[in-house]
Amino acid sequence: MTTSPIPLFPLSTVLFPDGYLPLQIFEVRYLDMIKRAIAAGTGFGIVTLTDGAEVRTPDAIETVAPVGTMVQIRSHAAPMPGLMQIQCIGTSRFRIDASERLKHGLWMGQVTPLPPDQVVSIPNELEDTADALGRLIRTLQDEQVVTEEMPLQAPFRLDECGWVANRWAELLPFEAEQKLRLLELDNPLVRLELIQDLLQVHGVL
Repeated sequence: MTTSPIPLFPLSTVLFPDGYLPLQIFEVRYLDMIKRAIAAGTGFGIVTLTDGAEVRTPDAIETVAPVGTMVQIRSHAAPMPGLMQIQCIGTSRFRIDASERLKHGLWMGQVTPLPPDQVVSIPNELEDTADALGRLIRTLQDEQVVTEEMPLQAPFRLDECGWVANRWAELLPFEAEQKLRLLELDNPLVRLELIQDLLQVHGVL
């Protein structure tokens, strides 16, 4: 089912459902978008830039990935005129059917929602991926990292393949193209199996 056009926010990162994303907004095209979203209680789509830069420049060419993640604004503040600070949480994946950059620079997309992950318990052979993530969370808590600076946000669903795979996909330092392939996968178990391989390559396991 295709929905009405939604505003898109192109970034150099890849966000997954339940992912945490703090942003500082200062470009006019996004300040207006965020203010409208807050007033209406709606979200917007985070998409990955495959070409171009996050900050718009004259005659710049921007290209966005075909899949993205909807977000909801959890909190917001305006510490000074022309600057907004927001905290977002990813909600659901979507595929872009058509997109257009408007005259003032804002991207709009006609999108089709993708299915949410099925809740799949972590099998024994993949438990080390969840254990390693749990240790990372405990380390951050022991260091008393404030909630707003935690790269992972509660509730910590360390018994679900999709949640564990998504958090590792956001944390690991590999190419956006690899992360986008993981985002496109509908099977959370397969996603976690691939994550386990990457964790072993990076020496985490």
